[in-house]
Order: sequence, then structure tokens, then C-alpha cells
Amino acid sequence: MNPPRTDARRHHDPEVRGFASDNYAGAHPEVLAALALANGGHQVAYGEDAYTENLQQVIRSHFGPTAEAFPVFNGTGANVVALQAVTDRWGAVICAESAHINVDEGGAPERVGGIKLLTVPTPDGKLTPELIDREAYGWDDEHRAMPQVVSIAQATELGTVYTPDEIRAICEHAHAHGMKVHVDGSRLANAAATLDVPLRTFTNAVGVDLLSLGGTKNGALFGEAVVVLDPDGIKHMKHLRKLSMQLASKMRFVSVQLEALLARDLWLRNARHANEMAQRLAEGVRAVHGVEILYPVQANAVFARLPHDVSERLQKRFRFYFWDEAAGDVRWMCAFDTTEDDVDRFVAALKEETAR
Repeated sequence: MNPPRTDARRHHDPEVRGFASDNYAGAHPEVLAALALANGGHQVAYGEDAYTENLQQVIRSHFGPTAEAFPVFNGTGANVVALQAVTDRWGAVICAESAHINVDEGGAPERVGGIKLLTVPTPDGKLTPELIDREAYGWDDEHRAMPQVVSIAQATELGTVYTPDEIRAICEHAHAHGMKVHVDGSRLANAAATLDVPLRTFTNAVGVDLLSLGGTKNGALFGEAVVVLDPDGIKHMKHLRKLSMQLASKMRFVSVQLEALLARDLWLRNARHANEMAQRLAEGVRAVHGVEILYPVQANAVFARLPHDVSERLQKRFRFYFWDEAAGDVRWMCAFDTTEDDVDRFVAALKEETAR
């Protein structure tokens, strides 16, 4: 059989690298191979396929025998569906002020999910029981949205990582107040790579109720999942996923990507590499005069402060974002396909621009 004809053309230079986001990276070759493998013939739609069924076993191998995965299209969708599942119409979610659900999801939790966010300023993106208590009150006050969930990100939006003991303390504190705990795990693999522990060690083993499991930032083409760890009191996930426009008809193509990442160690290999490149980047820029690293580099992000004009010149050579433009703060992200040469060329360019 002749190969199918295509008129597609490449419209980008595949040698170009940036440090703006791990979402800029393409899909890992092993994920693309899995997609091709799943493509033949017909499979039942809307999650009744063999790949989604097998994904459940893979998920349970990481998160325990009661875990259940609900594949979705993207991270915002995962967060909105998950938070709806554990809040009433009058419920509220306590989160860090810097949390992705607060600053980077276009108001989706509020507008799509109808959820009030109760935000808490943090020095490093991490909540503590004491910080949670700033908003954990007023359950009988009809004039106030009722705190029902604590949502944390692992790794956080500032690139920091919670230890298992820190998450256990949050879970015990939240549960004592009758609240559930949700983890935004868009970079959960990076946190596990840093901690060098299995995923269960800082999720179901310490009391987390449900999480948003990332795939896209770790080598998938698209797709994430809501993983329910404790099914007690968390119902109607199927209905919420459909209501939130996150039910994929050809779900096998989401599930097989997560299977490709999680069935063996691809998820961990990708995350470890991205983290290692961030460490290499941090070591390189620490030696550059006028550059200050703002937070501990614990995952695949480096936050730095440098002169505004230097950043603007550097952005013409490598893509990256300002985090706080007024303060001169920037964010540099590494991905599974970032190379040592990419990092070294970036550091050399930074040195050149600061010396001008």
C-alpha cells in the first residue's frame, strides 16, 4: 500500500528552542508512537475503549486500588471538573494567591465552575495549615462562601515543591475542618522527580482526595486526567466532565498518551531531564553579575530578577516571559527536550547581554 498523500508543510524551524514554557515543546516520540498504535480500526467512543480501560490499571499502580482516572482535554478543564466535584453551589476553594487556578485560567473556576476562590498570599507559592486558617472560617455564615476545599499545586506555580509531610499536614488540617484536598498536578511528575519518591507517597498516602494529573507539560500531545483517589463523597464525575465540555469522543487518543507516559518510566525520565536542565540553567545564571534567582529551583522552572533592558534584548534571541515586568522578574522553563547545549547557549547569550 502506498503511503497516504499529504500536502502538509513544516512551518517552523525544529532547531529553535526557548525557555518560555514546557508547553512549547512537542510530543515525545514514544507518545507519538503510542498514538499511531492506537489509531487502527474502530474503538467504542466516550471512554468505553480498551485504552481507557487499561489506563485505569496503570493509574491504580501509581495511586492505589481505589483510584479512578477521568481523562480530559487540558489542565484548566481538569481543575474545573475536579473542583466542581467537591464543592456545593455555595462552596469555596482556598488556594495560594499565586495558584494557576487564580491567575492563569481566565476566571474559569468562577465563570464555568461557579466556584468562589479564597486566595492567600504566600512567600513561596506553598500553603501551610496556618496560612489556610486565614480563610478557613465562617462555615455557618450565610453571608460568606463556605470553605469546602483546599487546592494546592505540586509543583507550585513558583517552581517550589511540597514534601510529603507538608502535604500530610495540610490534609489532616483540612479534613479536621471537613474540607477536601485537591492537588493541581500539571507538573506532578517534576515534583516526584525532585522528591525521588513514588507518586502515591505525596498523594493518596498522605490523604489527598483528588488531583489533576498533567500530561501535556511532560511530553503528551494533549490531554490530562482528573484522578479521584478517595471515591467516598465524590460522585457524578462523568456528568461533570460532560457538562464542562471535557468529554473526548475519541478518548482512546487521550488515554493512550497517559498510558505511554505512566505504564513504564517515561513520565519520570522526562521530568528528571527537565529538572536537571533547570538546575544547569540556575547554576549558569548564578554566576552572571546582576542576576538574582528568586525562589529555590526545585522543579523545571527558574525565576530570576535582572535589569529590564537586558531581558528585552535577551527575548529577541530566546522566548521567555516576564513574571512581574515592573519588578524585572522573569520565568525560564525547561522541558523534556531541552538540551545541555540549549542551556549553555542561553547562559552565554545572557552573559553577552548583561555585559553590553
